[in-house]
Amino acid sequence: MGRRPKWGRPVNGVLLLNKPAGITANDALQKAKRLFFANRAGHTGALDPLATGVLPICFGEATKFSQYLLDADKRYRSTFCFGMTTASGDADGEVLETCDASGLTEKAVLEAMAPFRGAIKQVPSMYSALKHKGQPLYKLARQGLEVEREARDVTIFEFELLSFTPGVQPRAEVEVHCSKGTYIRSLAEDLGRALGVGGYVDQLHRSAAGPFDEADAISLEQLTAERGEDRAEVLDHHLLPMDSPAAALPKLILPDDSGYYVRQGQPVMDLQVYRIGEEGDMVRLFLENGDFLGVGEITDDGCVAPRRLVNGQ
Repeated sequence: MGRRPKWGRPVNGVLLLNKPAGITANDALQKAKRLFFANRAGHTGALDPLATGVLPICFGEATKFSQYLLDADKRYRSTFCFGMTTASGDADGEVLETCDASGLTEKAVLEAMAPFRGAIKQVPSMYSALKHKGQPLYKLARQGLEVEREARDVTIFEFELLSFTPGVQPRAEVEVHCSKGTYIRSLAEDLGRALGVGGYVDQLHRSAAGPFDEADAISLEQLTAERGEDRAEVLDHHLLPMDSPAAALPKLILPDDSGYYVRQGQPVMDLQVYRIGEEGDMVRLFLENGDFLGVGEITDDGCVAPRRLVNGQ
């Protein structure tokens, strides 16, 4: 029997999607993939069904550089609700405990937030996508199982209180700028525990991921309306360049002969490396005509060695 033809067309680039509430990050990925009729795609950091906001989706060769976005800082706006705990740490979870938190004040919340700024230890939620013996924790949690999780080092660069609404179950709107691996639901639970009243995430919106901001994101509804009955190619102008996930890396432009050897997987000497970095630094590699080759590493002898290359354009 012949091989089954591959579905979709080769699409290379990054789509900055504004994920809606009510669907998983993978659901959003699959919808975008169908709209673009793309044969390969991956997202760069899960968002829960409850969450909205910036979800960069890498198509084709851009998936090779998605790790730079997975490792990037994130920004969130979230509403924390106090006086209640849920199994999942968010509004979608089963209610475990409630209490009257009407005595909670804005001053108390501000004081309790202070220790959570900077480098902290955080125990990941059982409802996270982290894996235990090959199984995502959230799948184990849905089976009523709980496993021990080690506290992880994360950094909260900013943790600001935007507004506070008192009541039996007070609400705090917060803004968080954090390192990779930070769980906002765990932050809400830990803050509620510190206040002695419990807490969970009621709303969550990712406003930025690495260099990407929500102002530049587009929704699935907008993409669907724009495409209509047309071919998928009408949406390609929304795609950011393949190298955009690694945009923070210095740019090194190589002559064609050096580019040839880089594409063969060989290091090349280029004195420019001394002006843009030092041994061990990663750089984006381009040809003089603007073609993106991939990412390379500066070596100790003034060379740059290819580390992650795109297929020929």
